[in-house]
Amino acid sequence: MDIRAIIKRPIVTEKSSLLKEQSNRYTFAVDGDANKHQIKQAIESLFGVKVESVHTANYKGKFKRMGAHAGYKNDWKKAIVKLSKGQEIQMVEEA
Repeated sequence: MDIRAIIKRPIVTEKSSLLKEQSNRYTFAVDGDANKHQIKQAIESLFGVKVESVHTANYKGKFKRMGAHAGYKNDWKKAIVKLSKGQEIQMVEEA
């Protein structure tokens, strides 16, 4: 699997910002088929940092309706990556 296909996008929420400030953890949306070892290798090679641990969570797509049309959103996977002390990922955050 291509390294750039594993990491889809950073997740920037209030909770993920608190995790980043308090315990040096970063949150990413990742490919559903990627395991923890692949996620760790992708983060280390893309951002040039040392990863201590990776925690993952799978989310089922929610049921949504739009008038007479109904369906499910896509399933997705989230990874919370803890970096070693002194390591940092520079991300552009929208104001």
